[in-house]
Amino acid sequence: MRRTTKFAALLTAGILALGACGSSDSDGESSTTGSDTPSSSAPQSDVKVGMAYDVGGRGDQSFNDSAAAGLDQAVEEFGMTPNESEAEDGEAENAREERLRTFADAGFDPIIAVGFAYAASVGKVAAEYPDVHFAIIDDSSLADVPNVASLVFAEEQGSFLVGAAAALKTQTDHVGFIGGVETPLIQKFQAGYEAGVAAVNPKVKVDVTYLTQVPDFSGFGDPAKGKTAAQGMYDAGADIVYHAAGGSGGGVFEAASESGNLAIGVDSDQYNTADPSVQDVIMTSMLKNVNVAVYEYLKQVNDGSFPTGVTTYDLSVDGVGYSTSGGMIDDITGQLDDYKQQIIDGKITVPTEPK
Repeated sequence: MRRTTKFAALLTAGILALGACGSSDSDGESSTTGSDTPSSSAPQSDVKVGMAYDVGGRGDQSFNDSAAAGLDQAVEEFGMTPNESEAEDGEAENAREERLRTFADAGFDPIIAVGFAYAASVGKVAAEYPDVHFAIIDDSSLADVPNVASLVFAEEQGSFLVGAAAALKTQTDHVGFIGGVETPLIQKFQAGYEAGVAAVNPKVKVDVTYLTQVPDFSGFGDPAKGKTAAQGMYDAGADIVYHAAGGSGGGVFEAASESGNLAIGVDSDQYNTADPSVQDVIMTSMLKNVNVAVYEYLKQVNDGSFPTGVTTYDLSVDGVGYSTSGGMIDDITGQLDDYKQQIIDGKITVPTEPK
């Protein structure tokens, strides 16, 4: 049965050559996790999971890494056999399709596509393989496809909270937002951030820039562009910049460090994942718990069911939130949590589109 549900956040291998598909391994093979010779006491499962990452793949210290963490947890707990592959900058749509088909032909079921850029490919390949189950993160356009689960998030709500944090902490009444690629999804981050800033102090200026435009998705994996954009904002007077730019965020952190300013991370707690040399400039991160979505989906698969329809992760289930690592916002968490409760209670409705 198709449905829309919300899951509470949880407290916490064979090798497949993918030919021309993107990979995080230097020899062109997709990477795997788990042991080739599991002990007899290790969990055992017949489930083979294919994970198709977006640009940047495992190791991006952000969106893809969060998905990878959920996969790793499921593999460890349930004994599933994983296989992974990633998209490459500028690849054609048929490359994404072939990545999914390769998984399906090799018996992987389910197949998880990480990112909205896979929407067209999942829609096409899911129709070709009606007995294979797919999940896609960050897209709900396939909600009516019977063998697809859509795992989506209220990014605008988490972004509202870090926007409020930026407004409470700015010394110049001037902050910034950098999006990787200008799409409706990333505009949700912008809209929430701007709304959070305005809720605290509507006089705070918010600069906005996007690194690339569709169909160029390199904005999610170009630290040099991220650094240049952030440096421009800092030079113009902004003292805090929030990025929703995937791997490009590393450049934002470098610019913050070199200019003596602050930055806000995204998706993962980037204070704990970014290079230690820039750790002290990451004021907070907007947490988007993709790991929870992936793990919860695979837990249901392990229990014998394949979810379909749309599952939404919002503030009410801690699907999104903010980090406190480093202690830089400890003095304002009470105010942020008050905003969080107002959103949960419906007293504040966060916009999903910029004004």
